[in-house]
Amino acid sequence: MGDQHRMSRIDTALAQLFDSFLPVDPSTINDKQTLRWLDGLIQDATETVHAGQDDAPPDVNTAQDLIKRKLLRENASPEKAARFSNLYSRLLSMPVLNQKWRILYLLHSLSEEEKPHNGLRSPLALVDQQRLVKEKVQQQYDGHTDSEQSDQRSPRGSMEPKALPQSPRRLPPKPLSKDLEPIRAERDRPAEGTRQASEPAANALNQPTELDLLRDLPFNMQGLSSGSYQFVSARAVKLPTNLPIPILSLLNTLAEPCLLYKTLSNFVNSQDGGLVNQSLRAAIGGELRSYLGLVATLEGEIRRALTAIEKGEDNKNGVRAAGVTLKRCVIWTRDATMGLRLMALIVEDSQQKRGGQIITLIHSLLSSHGDPFVAGFAERLLVHVARPFYDMLRHWIYDGELVDPYHEFFVAENDPNSKADIDPRRVATSIWEDKYKLQADLVPSIISPDFAKKIFLIGKSLNFIRHNCGDSDWVIQYSQTNSKSLDYANTSHANLSASIDTAYQSTMSRLTYLMSHKFLLQTHLQALKKYLLLSQGDFIDLLVESLAPNLDRPAHSQYRHNLTSQLEHAVRHSNAQYDDPEVLRRLDARMIELNRNDTGWDCFTLEYKISPPCDVVITQWANTQYLKIFNVMLRVKRVEYSLNSTWRKCMTGARGVLASSAVDEKLRSDWKNARCLIAEMVHFVNQLQYYILFEVIESSWETLQRTIHKPDATLDDLIEAHTKYVNTIVQKGLLASSAEREDGFLVQLHNMLKCMLNYREVVESLYSFSVAEYTKRQQFTARIEKRTAAGKWGITEKDFNSRASTPAIAQREDRYSAMSDDNANNDSPMLLPSNTGDDTTLLIGMRKRMAELSNDYHVRINAFLYDLAHQPDVDLRFLGVVMNFNESYKPTNPRRQRRREKAKEADRKSHDMTGVSTAHASAKGDSSKVE
Repeated sequence: MGDQHRMSRIDTALAQLFDSFLPVDPSTINDKQTLRWLDGLIQDATETVHAGQDDAPPDVNTAQDLIKRKLLRENASPEKAARFSNLYSRLLSMPVLNQKWRILYLLHSLSEEEKPHNGLRSPLALVDQQRLVKEKVQQQYDGHTDSEQSDQRSPRGSMEPKALPQSPRRLPPKPLSKDLEPIRAERDRPAEGTRQASEPAANALNQPTELDLLRDLPFNMQGLSSGSYQFVSARAVKLPTNLPIPILSLLNTLAEPCLLYKTLSNFVNSQDGGLVNQSLRAAIGGELRSYLGLVATLEGEIRRALTAIEKGEDNKNGVRAAGVTLKRCVIWTRDATMGLRLMALIVEDSQQKRGGQIITLIHSLLSSHGDPFVAGFAERLLVHVARPFYDMLRHWIYDGELVDPYHEFFVAENDPNSKADIDPRRVATSIWEDKYKLQADLVPSIISPDFAKKIFLIGKSLNFIRHNCGDSDWVIQYSQTNSKSLDYANTSHANLSASIDTAYQSTMSRLTYLMSHKFLLQTHLQALKKYLLLSQGDFIDLLVESLAPNLDRPAHSQYRHNLTSQLEHAVRHSNAQYDDPEVLRRLDARMIELNRNDTGWDCFTLEYKISPPCDVVITQWANTQYLKIFNVMLRVKRVEYSLNSTWRKCMTGARGVLASSAVDEKLRSDWKNARCLIAEMVHFVNQLQYYILFEVIESSWETLQRTIHKPDATLDDLIEAHTKYVNTIVQKGLLASSAEREDGFLVQLHNMLKCMLNYREVVESLYSFSVAEYTKRQQFTARIEKRTAAGKWGITEKDFNSRASTPAIAQREDRYSAMSDDNANNDSPMLLPSNTGDDTTLLIGMRKRMAELSNDYHVRINAFLYDLAHQPDVDLRFLGVVMNFNESYKPTNPRRQRRREKAKEADRKSHDMTGVSTAHASAKGDSSKVE
């Protein structure tokens, strides 16, 4: 029963296979002769299949043993046999196939069969044979003619096989007619030169034979046109249209390497691009030469086969027996086609790329593609393509020189003739920051971004040491000691990383050593802190004290030699005399001309000269910020010096002139208010100086020192740390606000200091008035005593009517005249007494002026404390707490007050306009009544 079912399945499969070759449906055929002829074909195929069933192996393991022995016999290494065993064990575990051993035996039999019954024929011969059968069937079906030969055929007898199941359309098979005997004879007889059998049919249809295609194939694979292969363009080829579809499919497959080779040859012969592009061309050229070697081998095999066929050595089996067919050529060129395809893809994607971008393109195939062939091919290309990159890398990290004529390296040199940046920090630091730049888009994927930054710093540091630090001998010695060849094939990532790390540490340590010891960067930073940030207290106090008489005069009357002499005096009489002579030589005093009416205090400044290469750290921008801090601190120092002088005078006078009964009775309340406000001002100035010098400058200095003394600190770290140090002082030192804003800290501080100086001037005038009053009372008392001793009246009516002024009063009046000139443009109103010498009028004017300045100071400090209380920085908020520790001030928002005042002013104007309109309306009504 099982054998019958198997035979039924075989017959059904044969019927379906044969139906696929018929041009028409057999059920529509009414001609008996045609039906008998078709049944004969089916019967012939069935007998052929059944005749081969007895060749099955007796054991299920026979096929495995035969294949394994064949692999061991044909291969010197047992590797393929072991691989087959592994694959066979995996095949047995699959439940899809039932007759696995029969399939293996069939494949083994096909591989062992050299001379089959019907002979090996070329694809063209098989296609021609099939075409002849179809044409014969079509002619039989279209003609509907009954031949006399049908009467001569033997009738169906007892040897006819039973009807096939599941095929009701098929009639019982009959013996073959005589019309089919030539076709069967042509199929069954050995190929008496398949070439002679196939060429007449091909020539009849004017189509090339497989031998012709094979003969032209080596030339086509080199991009040369032939009769059957015509290259229309770089991406198109024209094939004959009368070839069978299987042959066209093979020719289309073989056309791909031909077109790819032609495109790649054009790319290799071009001359555009840089060193990496040229290396890519060289690598592709090498691969194309290997491809041409394959083509030469293939040509030799084709010529050998054609020669054997022409001599008649393999005339029985044709081209296939000779070992060369179009299908085998496709298989032999499969790997080469894949390589050409990859190279074409790389060439197409690299058109708009250069340098590291091309390396990244090829490396992406190596790192992200799962096909081992693609990865190996990309690695083979990358070895050649990356060679110029590694040469440039070696020059950069060992010599500090950029050898990049085509701008392909990820380090680029800026054009010195290009327009400078507007930012002064970058203009002043062009030697270090702007000479070279890192191009992130050209960093290849074989190097990480952090790794590229290290490489960039190494070469830039070596170049800086050679050209700017004057230490080229060390660079040459370093290059000779550490330089070695670098390439992709022989340099692993770990070895390259170790080399880069070693070079990085060596160059960075050498550069920081030169900056600290040879060029005294630390000493210069310390000098800037001492003299421009006023950390050298005795020096700055002595300088302010010696310069005060000169700086009170207008700026245009100052002379540089006077300022320089006072600076030298302050250095010689302070601890600055023990400083390094190199530092003192760089310190200088000069005047900055600002406005026409400025005094010496507004224009005086100290200058510390920085020479290369330290100017890459202490840039011109940093010098400007240092001068800005110095000018503000000098103003605070001037106010402190003035208030301390006035305070000492007041305290000294309180035990002398101001303690007299005449002054005490008349000016007691005035001096009490003056001493209280001066004490507040002194407290404000002291707290401000403490905050800037200690909370801001000293804390920032400690942070800077920790960064500088790190063992792995680089020059970029020093530049960044110093920039942060200066910015912190400016931001937290109330200097960051713009001078154009009225509510900025710098503007508020300037106005408060100016108010303090004005109040100090009024207090000085009050003291002069008190001294004059005391002198006048002493003179009056002496006159009384003299008259009394002479026997006259001590006081007369003339003494009461006398209004003569003393020299002190005249001097005081002159000072008020000068104050009126200086404060002509001042925002605060200043009421001055008339220059009449009237003591009462002068005292009233001074009291009014003191009250105005006191009120103005309190308004400004309340606004200042309000802004401090709302700052995000905790140190600034703490400064406000320290200045208002006893909460005597009431911080208010001046902007809100100004808005309220504007609103009140607008309401008042609208109310006035309403009143005017009402009055106008009432007046108009009265006039109408009068009429």
